[in-house]
Formats: sequence, structure tokens, C-alpha cells
Amino acid sequence: MANQTVADQMVAEAIGGRRVAVIGAGPAGLMAAEMLAGAGHLVTVYDAKPSAGRKFLMAGKSGLNITHSEPYEYFVARYAEAADWLKPALDAFTPADLTDWCNGLGVETFVGSSGRVFPVVMKGAPLLRAWLARLRELGVDFQFKHVFSGWADDGRLTFATPHGERQVRAATTILAMGGASWPRLGSDGAWARLMPDIVAPFRPANCGFTVDWAPDFITRFAGAPVKPVGLSVGSTSVRSEFVVSERGIEGTAVYTISAPLRDAIGRDPATPLMLDLAPDRSVGSLKDALAHRSLKKSLTSFLQGSLGLSPVKLGLLKALTPKEAMQDSARLAHLIKALPLRVTGTRPIAEAISVAGGIRQDALDENYMLKSRPGVFAAGEMLDWEAPTGGYLLTASMATGRAAGSGAIRWLSQPPSR
Repeated sequence: MANQTVADQMVAEAIGGRRVAVIGAGPAGLMAAEMLAGAGHLVTVYDAKPSAGRKFLMAGKSGLNITHSEPYEYFVARYAEAADWLKPALDAFTPADLTDWCNGLGVETFVGSSGRVFPVVMKGAPLLRAWLARLRELGVDFQFKHVFSGWADDGRLTFATPHGERQVRAATTILAMGGASWPRLGSDGAWARLMPDIVAPFRPANCGFTVDWAPDFITRFAGAPVKPVGLSVGSTSVRSEFVVSERGIEGTAVYTISAPLRDAIGRDPATPLMLDLAPDRSVGSLKDALAHRSLKKSLTSFLQGSLGLSPVKLGLLKALTPKEAMQDSARLAHLIKALPLRVTGTRPIAEAISVAGGIRQDALDENYMLKSRPGVFAAGEMLDWEAPTGGYLLTASMATGRAAGSGAIRWLSQPPSR
């Protein structure tokens, strides 16, 4: 046990049978710590960063969206292929339970016009401060600047610290180190190398996409919002808005449709993203308007004035439409409603809001315990699920943290001869 002090070793041996290690001080880890400490266990939370909840705080800078108020059956369905897997954890900690939990910390919430739920104070810092105060009252200890590096031969947890390697014995361990997005805040996915056989490859989720824009288009429209607009790929469609960036597209509508678009271009790179530049009009009405256009008015003026296309929408139409199609009223009407945009790939994982990939469902039992490592549980964005923005990510992270904590409590209650 290189560089571990004698005092620390004695403490580990003395309370090892009841000592719980939670690795990761994000929402999933903190919720697991709350469950275990509330059950009377000695909990230490370890994190690689100098403080807790750094990604949580970043998410709250523009308004902390904690969950969503839509009917519960629709809420669960947002997790798509992972819905059945996550449902027991979500049933035990529903969006309503999460808002009650916030209220219990003295943080009132409200439902926004979109159905999203926010703290009245909007920011994440007051909620995190109240949560950490509760955990410390429960006796939870925090050890920061501890980078998890795996397991020693005797099962002890090993950490790289500013003072060298440290080894810790724990009766059970909760892994909650996040996914691979926002690496500067701690979720770098480096832990995956410790268990490669049970980890599905990481892929960006809720992400932007790259587009090879022409230089003159970017000069005019970089940063311009495109709204309202419909986006579709395959059978999936969404109406919202997005932003033209120098390297591609990003924003609400793009994030919402990112999973099916990512998967579609993974299967066939030539799959286009279809843009509906006039979501409030039918093809028929556009055809009729274009067919009866006065030749005294230029096409550009007509598209902007009579059809209401904004400059950036008109720029997209001209950039992505063959010149001859601009002179064919019927064809142009169809292109306004279904303009193909070729994306060349996703933006890097480090820029994504979240990720797909992580520890596979078949590697865990129903209590979120690793089948290959009895007594070790995993939760949050370490697991292979994804969800859209709107409070779904945070709710499931906390729900799985709670479920893993409950599973660990049951594990600790078993006879020693397990």
C-alpha cells in the first residue's frame, strides 16, 4: 500500500466492514451516498476534482432543469431502448419525488411554459449547497483530488492523489464517475479502460453536427438562429429551432433529433437531415403561392416578403438547392418543405451535452451491481443509456444513484458468508 499512512490503514481495517466508498461526487454519487449514510453506513465520497458537482453547477448556469412535468408514461418513454431497464429505478424516484426532494432541501420549484421543472432560484448552486450540508450532517466524508485507478490484488480501491497512491478498503463501492462528455469537469470516461469487456463504446448524445458550409454562407450566417423550423430523419421529426455555427449546426432541435440522426449517418453517411423551412404551410399552399407570383417581384423578395422566409432560411435554400430548381415552382415548394442538408458527422464527445455508451445492462444485476465484481455498484451516466435534454438526464442519474445505493444497502445486510 504505497504511500498510505499507518493511521489511514488502521482506520480502514477498523471500520472496513461498514465502510462504503462512493466514487464520483455528481448527482448519482451524491444520491447513493445519501441513501447509504441515511441507513447508518460510514460513507466516503471520492472525486477526482477539487470540489463536488462541477458538471451539475455548469448545467445550472443557464437555469437548472431538474426534471419534466409531462405525464409519467410519456416521461419514461423518453429513454427509448433503455426505458424498460430504467423504469424500476424511475418508479422508485419519479419526477414528482424529485421535486418533493428539492422542497425537502428548502429549494422550491416551478414548472416552466415548456413543462420543464426548475428551482425558483434557477441556479444549481443553492441546491448543491443544501444537499452537501445534508450529507455532512449525515456524516458523509469527502475526499477530493482522488483519481480512481482501479483495484489492488486484494480488492482494495486505488487512487492517485497529489501525495501519491492511496489504497482504501471498502465493504461496498458505488461507481458514479459520469460518462465521457465535459471532460474538463471530470466526466472524461477514463474509467472505461478498467473494465473494457463490459463497456459499450461512447458516442456523443445531445450533440451538434458538422456541415461543410461554403465560406460565404458562414460569413453571413454564423450564429444565426433558424426558427421556426422542422427537422426530420427517417420517421423522427421535431419542430423547434437551431443555430448555424461555423462548423455545422447546434441547438435545441438538433439535440432533440441527435440520436436518430447520429445512428442514421452511422449506417449510411449519405443520409440527409431534412429541413422544413415553412412548418406552418403545406406544400399545396406553397405551390399555389409560387405559381401565382407576380413577375414584377424578384424571387428573393417574394420568398422573404410573401412566404416569410428569414434571411438565413433563404440563405439555406439557395445554398442547398440547385439553381434550376429555384426556377421550378413545384420543385421549389417541395424543397422549402423538405430541404436535404448533408451532415458529415457529429461534433466531438467533449462538446456533447451527454453520451450514449457505458456499462452495458447485461453486465449488471437488478440492483445495479456488477456481475463481475460482487459488492461493486454503478449508477448515473456511467451506464449505457441516453435521453434528451429536458430534465431526463438528471432525473435518471439521481434515480439510478438511489437504486444503486438501495442495492448496496441490501448487499451490506446479507450475512458475511455471501
